[in-house]
Amino acid sequence: MEAKPSSNLSSKFVDQVVVPGDVILDLSSMANQTIKLGGGLRQDGDSISVMKAGTLRFTKPNKYWVESSHKRYVPCAGDNVLGVVVDTKPENFLVDIRGPALAFLPVLAFEGGTRRNIPKFEVGTLLYVRVVNANTGMNPELSCMDASGKAAEYGVLKEGYMFESSTGLSRMLLSSPPYPVLEALGKKLSFEIAVGINGCFWVNASQSSTVILVGNAIQKSESLSMVQQKIYLEKLLKSIQ
Repeated sequence: MEAKPSSNLSSKFVDQVVVPGDVILDLSSMANQTIKLGGGLRQDGDSISVMKAGTLRFTKPNKYWVESSHKRYVPCAGDNVLGVVVDTKPENFLVDIRGPALAFLPVLAFEGGTRRNIPKFEVGTLLYVRVVNANTGMNPELSCMDASGKAAEYGVLKEGYMFESSTGLSRMLLSSPPYPVLEALGKKLSFEIAVGINGCFWVNASQSSTVILVGNAIQKSESLSMVQQKIYLEKLLKSIQ
């Protein structure tokens, strides 16, 4: 489904805490409009209701989702995640994406994928992938292509190190405007970062000390208030000048 918030009901709940059972949209009052549902929401007839507690979010032009912070990730189609290869099969790779079950990545789910050029991944390989199917009771399906069939940014993350966090911190790292801690570190240090919505982020830099510093600073920031983050960053950045 795919529109913009035009219902008084939806605007009442956006950026507010919601709980399972809350009805946040009445589709009968939204003629000729479509919406896109993210995690934590489901459709029951003409009603869109909440499945998990959290904060209702909306992004233009048409997407709603419930944002909450958990250690355990619940897969949702369209999510970009980091995953670790744990086994290889003739038809697919089994990948741990920190969900309730292992996900599978078909051997042909790569740009230009054919039986002649199947990638060879060792156990432990770190991948940046897209969730394409996530149905209850089934293993999630992954892909290393965007919706147009291109590799885009997906694939193997070489070198660097993967850090674990909560799903809430992942969303903050992916937010716009940029997460203050990430923005401040980027002004002083040179590094690469890839963030998965599943509570994982990867950092790479020319020096391992930079990787550790950035990763630890991001993890620590989650438990600090905005004022505490500012004080912490000032001391941290002064110490490396």
